[in-house]
Amino acid sequence: MKNITAYMKDPCTMYFKEIPVPEAGPQDAIVKIEKCGICGSDVHYYQHGRIGDYIVQGEFTLGHEVAGTVVAVGSEVADLKVGDRVALEPGVGCGHCERCKTGKYNLCKDVIFFATPPVQGALQNYVRHPANMCFKLPDNVSTTAGALVEPLCVGLHACKQGGVTLGQSVIILGAGCIGLCALLSAKALGASNVIVIDLFEKRLEFAKKLGANEVIDASKEDTFARVEELLGGKGADVVIECAGSAKTIHQTPFFAKLGGTVVLTGIAVESELQYNFAQVMSKELTIKSVFRYRNLYPTAIAAIADGTIDIEQIVTHVFRFENTKEAFDTVIADAKNVVKGVISFE
Repeated sequence: MKNITAYMKDPCTMYFKEIPVPEAGPQDAIVKIEKCGICGSDVHYYQHGRIGDYIVQGEFTLGHEVAGTVVAVGSEVADLKVGDRVALEPGVGCGHCERCKTGKYNLCKDVIFFATPPVQGALQNYVRHPANMCFKLPDNVSTTAGALVEPLCVGLHACKQGGVTLGQSVIILGAGCIGLCALLSAKALGASNVIVIDLFEKRLEFAKKLGANEVIDASKEDTFARVEELLGGKGADVVIECAGSAKTIHQTPFFAKLGGTVVLTGIAVESELQYNFAQVMSKELTIKSVFRYRNLYPTAIAAIADGTIDIEQIVTHVFRFENTKEAFDTVIADAKNVVKGVISFE
């Protein structure tokens, strides 16, 4: 077995190198990676070499939205066997801190997360991963869908943070991968009126295809006037911001109804932003935030398996592993048309 890894060192560079195939510890699985989604954070590291305080130093492997097949297991692993297809939850908490023990392991300060410097990512043929974070895929769930469980969990977590439930109105700002996953999640949870706002026509077309009740092209329409028309001036029960831009984050309280909830999901480049707290106070809004997800992989896989959520619909571009650089360059250069790119090792 050869383990070929895609590395970057400087922004917008990519090269391949063979490294040793990892060996399984007692509680580990060795997984042959077959599909890897291209996440916005991967693109940001590739393009800029950093996200905030996380800085790429030396050789670095991207990729954390992955699924594949188990090729070896450790001596203490009982729930997995060679040949099982699995989706890998990329973040592993310490298991001992207060956050881990209370079920909020996504907030563990010592979390090890694929492709978050200095932790290497999973764009390689074989990875070692704790077996309890490798989730078996049912026969009717493809490995591509398995790789997309990760972003789907972000969308599900955003909806859970917002308390999205039957009959509610939801506004989603941003129709990229996470925004579309939030849309699929909101509809699955019973939201009756989901409005998606974006600047790119192709993404809005996808949002409509995936079940959005209304879409608004912010590059062509008066967004506030259109929302007021669609919701009768009442605002939405839940507003989920997924674009991560200073402008859309600032808009969130204006779109929410009295007593509504705002969920901040997208991460802006700026660490400090202007925000209208007069709107928050006068409307008595609840503001929630999202950092990845927690305890949702089994839920997401079950929703895909029973047909509640068809996650593969968001894929627009598939690239071969040997064309990884082309994949990242395409996602950057053709952002208007690439809704979701996936790298295939098969």
